[in-house]
Amino acid sequence: KERFISLTIKKKQQDVVRFLEANKIEFEEVDITMSEEQRQWMYKNIPPEKKPAQGNPLPPQIFNGNQYCGDYDSFFESKESNTVLSFLGLKPRLASNVVLQLLGQVTVVQ
Repeated sequence: KERFISLTIKKKQQDVVRFLEANKIEFEEVDITMSEEQRQWMYKNIPPEKKPAQGNPLPPQIFNGNQYCGDYDSFFESKESNTVLSFLGLKPRLASNVVLQLLGQVTVVQ
């Protein structure tokens, strides 16, 4: 079961990264599996109403700076409705500072 969850998270992470790369949105990855500080930052900055009833939210979680954008499901829905730049808090063709919490990584879009 643990391996299945890891593969699912990894596929979601890759989907987000592929979108960023395809749209030439710069990003930096930071490993949250190796940093308790980064992991706690992610947990702290997700609004209470967006956290699961039990356990901690799983990556990928998406932020623009300290502003929470949403989880992978929200990202996917915005991609399907062609509103993903708005979801990320970006103006069309202009990047700002987006932080994506991914499988063991935080991705910062600059």
